Amino acid sequence: MSKHITVIGGGLAGLTAAIAAAEGGAAVQLHEAHQTLGGRGRATAAPYVVHEGAHVFYADGPHYRWLKQHGFVADLGWPGLGGWARLGFRAGGSLRKSPPLGMVRAQLRGRLTAPVDVDFRSWATSKWGEVTAEQLANAISVVTYDADTGRLSAAFVWDLVRRVFGVNVPAVRWVRGGWQRVITDMAARATELGVEIETGSRVAELPAKGQVIIATDLNAARNLLGDNSLGWTSGHAALLDIAVRSSRRDRTLVFDLDEGGFHESYTMQDNTIAPQGESLYQLQMPIRAGESAAHANVRLERFADIVVPGRHDRTTFQRTSTAKGRTGALDLPGQTWRDRPAIDRGHGVYLVGDMVAAPGMRGEISINSALHAVRAALATAGAETVR
Repeated sequence: MSKHITVIGGGLAGLTAAIAAAEGGAAVQLHEAHQTLGGRGRATAAPYVVHEGAHVFYADGPHYRWLKQHGFVADLGWPGLGGWARLGFRAGGSLRKSPPLGMVRAQLRGRLTAPVDVDFRSWATSKWGEVTAEQLANAISVVTYDADTGRLSAAFVWDLVRRVFGVNVPAVRWVRGGWQRVITDMAARATELGVEIETGSRVAELPAKGQVIIATDLNAARNLLGDNSLGWTSGHAALLDIAVRSSRRDRTLVFDLDEGGFHESYTMQDNTIAPQGESLYQLQMPIRAGESAAHANVRLERFADIVVPGRHDRTTFQRTSTAKGRTGALDLPGQTWRDRPAIDRGHGVYLVGDMVAAPGMRGEISINSALHAVRAALATAGAETVR
C-alpha cells in the first residue's frame, strides 16, 4: 500500500522530512503556515540577505552527509587570509588576536571526556580554574545563545567546545547565499519529487489518517498535540544585523569571552549577500536571567562599537531582533539528547525540529530528527494509521 505522509511545517526539518519521505516512495503533502518556506532559515530579500541567527553548517556529522549527497551545500564560500587576520577575542575588556593561554591549554585536551551529571562551570573550574572555565563557557555561547552556558551539562558544553575550538581542522562551512539558498534548493527538490506544498496553510488539528510529521517549534506542537509536557531548555539572545561601508579597521570574527557575545562577517566568505564595497555582519548577545531585552541591546551596541569602530557614520543597513526558545536544545546536568521530547509520539505521529531527541546542535538536530522520523514512518507495516 502506498504510504501517505503529511508534514506540518516547511522549515529545514519539514523540507528534509518531505524530501526523504518522497524519495522513499511516499505521497507527501506539506503544510506551511507562512506564505514562504524556510522557518528560521528564511532570509530577508536582497541586497542585504540576513537570517535569524547564524547560517553556517558543520561538516562533521550525518546531517551534512545528507545535505552533501543531495547537492544542497555545493557552492561554498571561504574567507580569505585578510578575513582570518582580523579574528579577535574580547577578554578583560580588551581585544586580542589570540585566546588566553588557559583557553589554549584546554583546547589541546581534545581527548578529555566530561561528565553528564555535573555542570560545565564546576567541572572546567576543577580542570583549568574559574577564569578559564568562564571564558570557555562564554566562547561557546555562540552556539548556545545562552548567557549562563556554565550551568549546562559539562558533557554537552565540552562536546561543543571540542567541535568549535578543537585542534582538528575546523568543520565550519558557509554556503554562498546563506541558508536561504539551501532552503530554495530543497524546495525545488521537493517539488521535483512531487511533494504537494501548501503555503499559508495553518493546520489546527491532526489529519485523521496517515503518518504525520510535525516539524514546528515546540510551542506550536504543544498546541497541536494538546500535550503540555512538551518543553525543553533553549537560548535567549539579542541579535543585530548590520551592513557598513567596508573598512580594514573592522573585525571579521570576534568571540566575546567577557559577556558571551559574538561577531561575524558573512561577506568575508560570500560577496553575494550585500552590495559591493559593503560588509555585512551579524552580532549576538545572550540575554541574562532577569535582564530586559532593551538592556541586553545596550550591551550589544557597546560590543558593536568595539568590533566595528565608527560604524554609525558608515551604516547602510541595520536590523535588530530577539531569539528566545528558537536556537536549539540545551541540556542541563543529568540530561542528554536522549532525554528531550521523543520523536515518535505514537499512533503514526512524529515530532521533529531542533528541540527533540536527536543528536547535533541547532539545525543539525532538525535534519537528524527528520530523517529518523521518516525511516520510522516508512517502516510502519500494514494499513495507514487512523487516529
